[in-house]
Amino acid sequence: MSNALVESDAPFGLNHGPHLTGSYAPMSDELVLTDLPVEGEIPSDLNGVYLRNGPNPRFEPKGSYHIFDGDGMLHAGQFRNGEFTYRNKYVQTADAMKNLDAGEELFWGVRNSVKDSKDQPMADVSNTDVIGHGGKALTSWYLAGIPHIIDPITLETVRAAPEYVSGFGNAMSAHFKVDEDTGDLMYFDYYTQKPHMSYGVVNAQGKLVHHVPIELPGDRLMHDMGITRNYSILHDVPVYHDEAALEAGRHKIVFNASLKTRFGVIPRFGDSESIKWFDFSPCFLYHVINCWEEGDEVIQIACRYMPAKKADGSIDEERTAKMIGNLVMDARLWRYSMNMKTGEAKEQCLNPDFNVEFPSYNSALTGSYTKWGYFVDHHPEDFRWVGVRKMNLDTGESVGD
Repeated sequence: MSNALVESDAPFGLNHGPHLTGSYAPMSDELVLTDLPVEGEIPSDLNGVYLRNGPNPRFEPKGSYHIFDGDGMLHAGQFRNGEFTYRNKYVQTADAMKNLDAGEELFWGVRNSVKDSKDQPMADVSNTDVIGHGGKALTSWYLAGIPHIIDPITLETVRAAPEYVSGFGNAMSAHFKVDEDTGDLMYFDYYTQKPHMSYGVVNAQGKLVHHVPIELPGDRLMHDMGITRNYSILHDVPVYHDEAALEAGRHKIVFNASLKTRFGVIPRFGDSESIKWFDFSPCFLYHVINCWEEGDEVIQIACRYMPAKKADGSIDEERTAKMIGNLVMDARLWRYSMNMKTGEAKEQCLNPDFNVEFPSYNSALTGSYTKWGYFVDHHPEDFRWVGVRKMNLDTGESVGD
């Protein structure tokens, strides 16, 4: 039996890396599917929509392709009165429309360029996350871009929403958080110039009501944040651009084990000076699960990227940076505690046995105590998922093994 890929498994050939072939191959059509075969019965009182965002290049990439590249595409499963409808549709960003008009890819990806490059510009593809806010869906880009408002049923792009962002950078991080009780949306922006980060709050009506600079020691490449009922938790990780590569317009990251990982806790509407920083062991974090308050302590539950080790037990900085850059994930369920009164910082591995990432939970409890989290089990050497896991966020227990 031949293992050769057919054309549909590699629509852009084999010259752009492995993440455009086989199961990673992009979809080329926008579909609306109804009357699909159903095993069992769809409950008639299950009404709503499940949304997923992800990269899906429309045209052949320029150069090597990273799995974070590609035009944003939304996928939706709508449940209504016992019936199910599937839809998928591209996010219609301004850069995506330029490509469509040209009939080819005009922009470069992360393996070939850096954000804001004039010679090899990158597109704001809004391909990373999608969260409900104010009755609409909001999409984002992992390098921080302009959020886009989406109709959650039809998946039509309503418009870009530059009014959500302000200040230097004029952008929003990949992962913002929504307090479903108040409707407040909290986000951060990050950039290579000082002060390197800013923090904002958008109210339920879509108005930016708070925006402050957050000074960091240098250029950083953080990915997520957390919120509680009263605070936001911002990240300062020991991962940043290689200076020489950045000056040359190339993307190369550094992991510096001599730096601590820091989490900054700021009141939701606090000024720049009100943030309190807590030091922890050096690591990288892609995704936070949830955060809440326990008395004077702010708790953050996250998937901690485990640094690679040398034979002598010390951190292998070069290999760790390559793992982060290539999405070779080795993460563990981790608890961080930050005492706002005493300044004490504590961290604990809740379960050393399972490599888990891309967490989910009951989003109605965002910012409040959450007992259960849901994760995907990662293949140790590749960006593949081999299972789904439910875990107790108090004890780290994995349920249903």
